[in-house]
Amino acid sequence: MELSAAWHTLSTALVPPAALGLAAPRPEAAVPLQDAELRAALDVLQCYDLHSVVEEWFIEVLQTDLQANIAPEFWNCIGQYENTAEEPQCAALLLDAFSLLKCRLEPYLNSLELLENWTKAGLLLGTGAQTLQEKVYTMFKAILFFSTTKSFQEMIQQFYSRTFRIYMRQWKKGEDGTNECESSMSETEQESDPEEGGGEAQLCAGCSSKREHCWCPEAMEQFQQLNDILRRLNLLERVSAEAVTSILHRMIEERMEQRCRGEYEHSFLNDFQEWIEKVIGWLSRVFLQDGPLAQSSPEASSTLKRWRCHVQRFFYRIYASMRIEELFSIIRDFPESKPAVEDLKFCLERTNQRQQLLSSLKSALEIRLLHPGVNTSDIITLYISAIKALRELDPSMVILEVACEPIRKYLRTREDTVRQIVAGLTGDAEGSGDLANELSKADPVTLENGQESDDDISEPGDWVPDPVDADPGKSSSKRRSSDIISLLVSIYGSKDLFINEYRTLLADRLLHQFNYSAEREIRNVELLKLRFGEAQMHYCEVMLKDMADSRRINANIRDEEEKLPEEERPPFSLVAIILSSEFWPPLKEEKLELPEQVKEAMEAYSKKYEKLKAMRTLNWKHHLGLVSLDVELADRTLSLSVSPVHAAIILHFQTKSTWTLTELSEVLKVPVTSLKRKMTLWLQQGVLREEPEGTFTVIEEEQKDQVEKVVLIDSDEEGDSAMASQADQKEEELQLFWTYIQAMLTNLESLSLERIHSMLKMFVMTGPVVTEIDIQELQGFLQKKVRDQQLIYSGGVYRLPKNCN
Repeated sequence: MELSAAWHTLSTALVPPAALGLAAPRPEAAVPLQDAELRAALDVLQCYDLHSVVEEWFIEVLQTDLQANIAPEFWNCIGQYENTAEEPQCAALLLDAFSLLKCRLEPYLNSLELLENWTKAGLLLGTGAQTLQEKVYTMFKAILFFSTTKSFQEMIQQFYSRTFRIYMRQWKKGEDGTNECESSMSETEQESDPEEGGGEAQLCAGCSSKREHCWCPEAMEQFQQLNDILRRLNLLERVSAEAVTSILHRMIEERMEQRCRGEYEHSFLNDFQEWIEKVIGWLSRVFLQDGPLAQSSPEASSTLKRWRCHVQRFFYRIYASMRIEELFSIIRDFPESKPAVEDLKFCLERTNQRQQLLSSLKSALEIRLLHPGVNTSDIITLYISAIKALRELDPSMVILEVACEPIRKYLRTREDTVRQIVAGLTGDAEGSGDLANELSKADPVTLENGQESDDDISEPGDWVPDPVDADPGKSSSKRRSSDIISLLVSIYGSKDLFINEYRTLLADRLLHQFNYSAEREIRNVELLKLRFGEAQMHYCEVMLKDMADSRRINANIRDEEEKLPEEERPPFSLVAIILSSEFWPPLKEEKLELPEQVKEAMEAYSKKYEKLKAMRTLNWKHHLGLVSLDVELADRTLSLSVSPVHAAIILHFQTKSTWTLTELSEVLKVPVTSLKRKMTLWLQQGVLREEPEGTFTVIEEEQKDQVEKVVLIDSDEEGDSAMASQADQKEEELQLFWTYIQAMLTNLESLSLERIHSMLKMFVMTGPVVTEIDIQELQGFLQKKVRDQQLIYSGGVYRLPKNCN
């Protein structure tokens, strides 16, 4: 009887009577037992060695009651949500359901505390590795929320989303409506429900109800009550974590899209950090107890710290992803977009998104930049911006090296790449300021072929390892020290291409400046010598010296002419630019027969030159130069500066007023097609007319009443270059190679492609006059000779035909 009474006392005290199948006592009869009475009953059980089953019995009764009564009752209450349309009613219903759950589980939680105290006091044995409290809370989660309904998830999502908006609205109001807060919280208006759009100022921005029916205070009170209940039942993270995560992610993404998308000139990290701190304030209302006497547990503080880290990591990842998507535009707008680059750098240091950046940027470059519709100059301009922006983003230059490799490969396929780079260096191209400024730097990077060693770093403590995606075959110090010009030159791996192109550009510019002014060119050559070395720029120095010598020689000859009597002086002044033919690029060759009086003046000039420079003579290029002349007609005089061929054409009309194209072509030794293009200048000036076709006549008097005739000028006539074209130069160089190949095959009978290429490289491809030929070009050239029956190819070797001399 004693044992039975003790067990009855203990069981009815630890669990509700209904869980034991007993009738609930009347409220006035229910008197709580004292701790002494319960301990006495426990002592009786210990005497019979039954105290060890108390905890297991408690768990079994709780499990049965949960499965049979408490859980069905809770979910029946939640099920009423499906028939409730109003949000305030849904929030009240949700709170009622959890209040009911807490009411049913409160007796068990009180008994749980009592049992835990008995275990600590050594009165009970415990439940093994997992404490009784852990087992009970795990059971709550397993039985009540093993699987939740969609309507329950929507209810929780709506509840926390609404309270988040109300909290942020209250914070905004608490900041007294300053401009900073208005901008920080501008998303709240945009996040409002659709019915708020249309300027209905009478709607509350927090709860979306009419202002007279605002239920924000009730919602926040319900929010606090629900969190207290969930915290008491240890269900807070299980119930709210998914909803809170979803809300925070959505709010961060929306805010980022509204505030940051397309804005590169301002940093947003600090603004977002302040905003995130306000979000953490809301999270503390969720996970920490509220109120002046509340003391947060270490577990709750740890939970809040974990959420803070999660929100910040998520923000960094989303912000970095957005900036990675926009990186092409950010590079294009650099340096104005430098704040966006710095933000992205900060985020990349905290996320593992380098590979995402590399693949995204490569794809954007190939789609938006590397196609035939983009000018080479625009590609080079964007590549320069990429060098600047990506160096800021990644000082190791690995991202630049990997992501911009497609640009470098594509530029190698463009024929005018070298020309555009050289024009940019000398300030001749549009938007070339970056390259020209880079060339003028006080401490330039010398372009040497040798590789630097990573051991050359002055301070070992300054050494920083490369990222894991760096190419191990390339020197880290060389990559980091590369500047814009060295990176552009390294596209081809050879300085000779750039030096030869600069020689051509320099020659063209000097031959179009008839005043011998070369100060700007001297400056450029001196700057390029710092980059490419003295030896490489020697030919350019000779070209500039030729200009200075020409000025001096012309001054001497002019002084001699002025000493002559008036009748012995030449009919017109002749000024020459005298070139050292071995040092200048090949000039364009065109036939032109000049009038006799001009040829006589040239011969007289040559004789005077031979007196000044013994053992030297002049070989005139008749088609190159500039002629200043006055064309006197019956009613007008035109003063023009034209090319020699244009001057020769109009001079012939002095002796005869009408010429046919064929007659002029025979006299000038110029092809008819080329001559017809040259005639357009005089047609446009109104000096000649073409009637009938192919016959040209001088217009002595201007006919104003006649309808003006539109004359189209061939674009080739504008800015004609004095230099031979790239194709002509290449053909000439290949012909030089052919002479050497014939000599090699004559002496050695047969050679393989590789042997021919190595011998040409050794004996022919030297000096800045001859550019290199790669093995693919050489193979194509030799195959053409085979097709022309000038070579025989068999057994992998080339030989000359037997009948070849």
